[in-house]
Amino acid sequence: MRLYNSESRGIENFTVRDGHVGMYVCGVTPYDTTHIGHAFTFLTFDILVRYFRHKGVDVTYVQNVTDIDDDVLRKAREVGMNWRELADQETRKFLQDMQELNAVPFDHYTAATDHIAEMHTITQRLLDEGLAYVVNGSVYFEVSKDAKFGKLSHLSLEEMLPIANERGNKPDDPNKRDPLDFVLWQAAAPGEPTWESPWGPGRPGWHIECTAMSTKYLGQSIDIHGGGGDLIFPHHECEIAQAENATGVKPFARFWMHVAMVNYDDEKMSKSLGNLVLAHDLLKTWSPDAIRLYLFSNHYRTEWQFLDEEMQRWSDAARALSVARYRQSGSASSDIEIEANRSAFVAAIEDDLDTPAAIHELSALGEAISTASPKADVSHAQAALAELGNILGLSFVAR
Repeated sequence: MRLYNSESRGIENFTVRDGHVGMYVCGVTPYDTTHIGHAFTFLTFDILVRYFRHKGVDVTYVQNVTDIDDDVLRKAREVGMNWRELADQETRKFLQDMQELNAVPFDHYTAATDHIAEMHTITQRLLDEGLAYVVNGSVYFEVSKDAKFGKLSHLSLEEMLPIANERGNKPDDPNKRDPLDFVLWQAAAPGEPTWESPWGPGRPGWHIECTAMSTKYLGQSIDIHGGGGDLIFPHHECEIAQAENATGVKPFARFWMHVAMVNYDDEKMSKSLGNLVLAHDLLKTWSPDAIRLYLFSNHYRTEWQFLDEEMQRWSDAARALSVARYRQSGSASSDIEIEANRSAFVAAIEDDLDTPAAIHELSALGEAISTASPKADVSHAQAALAELGNILGLSFVAR
C-alpha cells in the first residue's frame, strides 16, 4: 500500500510490521461536535482501518478525546455549564454521530483526564534530560534545545510563531524563556480544574496529552499517527519533540497522515467561525451512505467546499447502490466482470486512499448489476458489491 507521509512530503510504500498496525488519531476537543469536517477526518481513518482488516491485518485503533483544554473551559463559561458536564455531553454526541455514520468502534477511546500520571512521567523525563524547565509551578519545553524541531511541519522558527499563536500559544507568558516554548504542565489558575503534580497543582498542556496516550497504548514507535491538517503545527510537531526526546526512540511515528480542511460558504469550516454543518443535522434528512459517498467523492488530502445541493446527488447514488445490492437475482449466467472492478477498486484504495476512483468502480459494478438481464444470476456480483462497499463503510440502506 502507498500512503502520503506528511513528514517526508511524499507518497511512500507502507509496510505492515509483524501483521499488525498501530494507529493513533487525534480526536475531538468536545464542544460543538460533530461537524462534517470532523466526519471527513475520522471517517478517512475508518476506511483505512476497514481496508487493513479486510486484508487480514490486525489493527489497534486508538482515538482520544481532549476533555480538558482551554477551549472546553472557555465554552463551558460561555454556556454556563460545568466543564466536565460539557465535555461528557459533547463526547456522547460525537460517539453517537460516529455510530450513526457506521464507523467501526475504536479499540481504545481514551480521555486525557484519565492519563495524568503518564503525562507526569514524560514531563519529568524531559526535565531530567535538560529539555524542559519549571517556572512558578508551570513546566515548559525549551524548543531551542531540540535541533530537529520543525522536521514535520518544515517551518522555520520565524514562520512557526504566528501559527502557534493562532492555535493556543501564549507568547507573552512571562514565565517563558522564549515565546515559542510550549507548556507541558500549567500551574493552577483561579476557577479552573486542577490535579496534583510534582510541580504543584495544575493541568496538562495540550500536546503532552496525546504523547502520553499514544505511547501508552501503542508503544514508543507507532505505525500511523493521524488527524486534521491543522494539527501538523504546533500539535503534532510538539508531540514528536516530547516523545522522541523522552524515550530516545525514533521515529515516534513511521507515517504521519493528515486530512484536508472542509470549507463552507468559502471559509474553512470551524467552530471558531461558527460556520458548521453538523453531522447530526444532515442525518435527519440523508442516509449515512449518502454522506459518506459525498465526503469521499473528494480525496482526503484535497481541500474542498461542502455544498448543500450536492447531497441530493449522492443520496441518489446511494439509493442506486442499494437497489443493485438487493435486486432479485435470476439463475442464468451473467457476464458481469467482477474481477475488473474489484482489482481497480483495490488499486485505488492502495493508491493513497483514492476514494473518488474507488467510488467510481463501485458505482460501475452497481450499474452493471442493475442493467443486467432480469434472468441473470447477479448474486456473485452483489456479494462483491457488498464486500467492497463495506470497505467504504456503506450499509446499503437508502432513504
